[in-house]
Amino acid sequence: MAAKINEAHDHIAKAEKYLKTSFMKWKPDYDSAASEYSKAAVAFKNAKMLEEAKEAYLQEAEAHTNNKTLFHAAKALEAAGMMLKDMQRIPEAIQYIERASMMYVENGTPDTAALALDRAGKLIESQDLAKAVDLYQKAASVFENEDRLRQAVEMLGKASRLLVRQHKLDEAAVSIQKEKNMYKEIENYPTCFKKTIAQVLVHLHRKDFVAADKCVRESYSLPGFSGSEDCIGLEQLLQGYDQQDDDQVQRVCNSPLFKYMDNDYAKLSISLRVPGGGKKKKAPAAAADAGEGRAGAGEADEDEYAGGLC
Repeated sequence: MAAKINEAHDHIAKAEKYLKTSFMKWKPDYDSAASEYSKAAVAFKNAKMLEEAKEAYLQEAEAHTNNKTLFHAAKALEAAGMMLKDMQRIPEAIQYIERASMMYVENGTPDTAALALDRAGKLIESQDLAKAVDLYQKAASVFENEDRLRQAVEMLGKASRLLVRQHKLDEAAVSIQKEKNMYKEIENYPTCFKKTIAQVLVHLHRKDFVAADKCVRESYSLPGFSGSEDCIGLEQLLQGYDQQDDDQVQRVCNSPLFKYMDNDYAKLSISLRVPGGGKKKKAPAAAADAGEGRAGAGEADEDEYAGGLC
């Protein structure tokens, strides 16, 4: 352990020497200094001195930045963030990873930036859902700007699910619609059908039947939607909801089509209830039977007095 600490300090001393200028050396040797700081960081890490390792990585990042090697500077910032993660200082770690992602974009490597944002989202998800959503949305935007729609829509899907988990249903509805548009653009129609189910569940929980119905009507323009299992299930769900038939709604929502969706949407499905306490509307046949009963009672009254009062 002591040997590793001494080794780290030796590398720091060498890095500082490379950064010094003199009469014969007008410019600091940033490249060599960055290499020494990197070696020092690894030695500190092996010695379990994570705070010192983080500082060494930050010094490495500064040296690379001064040397205009932004990709390597961003890598060093990410490494500093990982040291903070190991120290359970997740919000601070996220700040460094976000800085790294901006450097990757500036360096012309946006894919690496988006992947860094995705990793940051996973790190913070258990502590701060709202921040995770922000990071996934940023990652989606980076991918979308590069016309990497498959990767972009994957990031959007993560954001949508977390918005549902936070019960931010208005924002979730917008996010799912964007997902659906992207899947349509890349002609992944079966996934469009699943996104329609997610949309309908979100809108019904928002008590917006009109918006839910509109999503289904618009989906009829998608190849293969009409007559599909998804279409039939959604039509039955909307019919039951509109008629306040809680039995029918629960039957649809507990079917495999709905029950085995992503967990956040499955929870929406099993918790969906119709408005008005689920009292069924009277069927026309029942109303007719009631009318006949009333007519029969009238006829009996007439028979009772048919012979007159005497």
